Amino acid sequence: MKKYFFNIIISIIIFFTIIGLWSISIYNNLILLNEKIKNQWGQVENVYQRRLDLIPNLVNTVKGAASFENKTLTQIVEARSKANSIQLNSNELDQNQINKFEKTQENLNNYVGKLLVVVENYPDIKSTKNFSELQNQLEGTENRINVERNRFNEQVGNFNTYRNQFPKIIIANFFDKFKEKGYFKSQNGSNKSPLIDFSHY
Repeated sequence: MKKYFFNIIISIIIFFTIIGLWSISIYNNLILLNEKIKNQWGQVENVYQRRLDLIPNLVNTVKGAASFENKTLTQIVEARSKANSIQLNSNELDQNQINKFEKTQENLNNYVGKLLVVVENYPDIKSTKNFSELQNQLEGTENRINVERNRFNEQVGNFNTYRNQFPKIIIANFFDKFKEKGYFKSQNGSNKSPLIDFSHY
């Protein structure tokens, strides 16, 4: 009888040991996938910050033009300030937070587009080497933003797919940091090349 109970106790210990090791393995994989998202989010922030850094130079380049639309410049400065004020915690990248971030960045992009359209009426500005270089850098940055956003979405997809599988979702739901992450969503016309084209303004 004692041997029977001993075998039951040993079986229970082995069972819970296996469950514990399995849970630790899932937790560690969730940590790994979550860290990849954080790292990629850092890359996304870097390219958006590069665009924010280019804008003051672009504004200053066109500021001195006679009769230039100061309202457009003011709108860009305000939109840049608002976009710069949105700082997301890499542990809270849910869909609402991503949408909020994306909305302010898109708003800034729209005002930059308006600025470049207005510049079309000022050939002296358009033809300067400084403006041309800034425009090229801005276009390159837009391309880079698109690449890093796609990479971020891939990492989010890997994480969400893993954490939502049963029974892994049970373990994931015990920890706030393993909540489902949000994606960057395509804007209208984003199926085209990400090169800047402001002709629709």
